Amino acid sequence: MNLGLSGAVAIVTGASRGLGRAIAGGLAAEGVLVVAAARSAGQLTSLADEFPGRVHPVPCDVTDIEQVTGLVPEALRVFGRLDIIVNNAGIAPAGSFATMPLQQWRHVLDVNLLAPVALTQRAGEHLRAQRSGKVINVGSLSSLRGKPTLAAYSASKGALLRMTEALAAEWARDGVQVNMIAPGGFATDAQQAVLDNPEVLARRLRKIPAGRMGGPDEMAALACYLASPLSEFVTGACYTIDGGELAKL
Repeated sequence: MNLGLSGAVAIVTGASRGLGRAIAGGLAAEGVLVVAAARSAGQLTSLADEFPGRVHPVPCDVTDIEQVTGLVPEALRVFGRLDIIVNNAGIAPAGSFATMPLQQWRHVLDVNLLAPVALTQRAGEHLRAQRSGKVINVGSLSSLRGKPTLAAYSASKGALLRMTEALAAEWARDGVQVNMIAPGGFATDAQQAVLDNPEVLARRLRKIPAGRMGGPDEMAALACYLASPLSEFVTGACYTIDGGELAKL
């Protein structure tokens, strides 16, 4: 299927590894020109080497608002346009609610909520003016169900979902679609400790009706659909991609 993405320009945060790298690579494979942002310059360079001329690596700390908002003029400078924003960068420190310092809460909110807000606000000036664009926020099953020892993460991803819905309604008449993807368990380096321990992996898979972890390419495929013209009547939606885990809860 031709998704009609060739020549579009995207910004993807957290693009150096895991699901963010898969999304950035999936978009580039569809002909999208990608500004790939993350803290790891080396991993970004290797991604750019996979897609010569299609991936522009930009080292970026999303807790620095000037750096994250600067991705928009950088995309316009390098590629001349902007069509797609993927707010993927995120952190999920685990810990007891009773003892987690407020400073750590602020850090989680800075990365998982305020960085997407800042980038989307800046990009929105351009997307709304051209009356077209896609914003894809990467949430989590924790956007929909709070998880013990992940109170700060659950709160931040839940807030990101509410922002997604509100902004979708606000910008629909401007031709901009805003959606969320809420992934479950995926076979990425972030889950390496689980994947390397047969007992832990077996316990994890018992929670997933499909009986397996997701593949990063499956996440990329969904992101490409939401980034494409085929999804122009889809906005304010939250797509779980979890092998049936949430349905089982």
